[in-house]
Amino acid sequence: MKILQKICFVLLLTTFSNVYGGSCWDEIPDIDDCRVRAKQGDYLSQAMLGSMYYNGLGVPQDYKESFKWVRLAAEQGFSESQYNLGNMYYNELGVSQDYKEAVKWYTKSAEQGYSSAQFNLGNMYYNGQGVLQDYKEAVKWYTKSAEQGYSSAQYNLGNMYYNGQGVLQDYKEAVKWYTKSAEQGDSLAQYSLGNRYYKGQGVLQDYKEAVKWYTKSAEQGYSSAQYNLGLMYDNGQGVLQDYKEAVKWYTKSAEQGYSSAQFNLGNMYYNGQGVLQDYKEAVK
Repeated sequence: MKILQKICFVLLLTTFSNVYGGSCWDEIPDIDDCRVRAKQGDYLSQAMLGSMYYNGLGVPQDYKESFKWVRLAAEQGFSESQYNLGNMYYNELGVSQDYKEAVKWYTKSAEQGYSSAQFNLGNMYYNGQGVLQDYKEAVKWYTKSAEQGYSSAQYNLGNMYYNGQGVLQDYKEAVKWYTKSAEQGDSLAQYSLGNRYYKGQGVLQDYKEAVKWYTKSAEQGYSSAQYNLGLMYDNGQGVLQDYKEAVKWYTKSAEQGYSSAQFNLGNMYYNGQGVLQDYKEAVK
């Protein structure tokens, strides 16, 4: 079961453009105008300049220069920059890797309600990076992020309830959060939700519903879901038995290196189910 660690560099350009006019806020920002504003202490300009250096927008990409400006904006309390600064410490971008500093800045951003920072802070507590491992604290921050609709946090929170980590094990609560995430298109949540319907954990057992969610995940390329979907067609669970469809999904999963799918696909070729019998392909 995966606990996601999403790290990305964000800058809310639409927010900035609504606040300011001027060439620093044009579609293609003027670096000189941004630098003048940033040196005058304008935190949005500092954040913009940090983003430009981070992304190589109008200037050579320079993480150290990006870090300098992002930190100045973060120190003025700008939540997006606090989150970005945490990411830079986490990923060793323009600064030495420092999980404690990452936690410090994620916390400042998270306490302002920034959902991505809340999610990442939850991950730090889950993994014990920069802090003592603390599942209860991880649940606290995943919940705050999940309640704002952050799909990866919803998925992780589902995992916490499913595994009883930091909370009492509660399959119904796990299904609740998996569903919220799955409905936003998270392939891992879709797969996990399919498993809950298949096993009847937190919901009534429902093979058709399991097939529905396996399919959504499989179509996004998730190999475990592709394998499970192949099994459903192979065994006629929730769908009419269809060996050709089983072979199709086993193949997709097998091509990603999923060993169980490779084994089942070999059996299909050996027995001539859904494909012409082919011992050489079975041996492969």
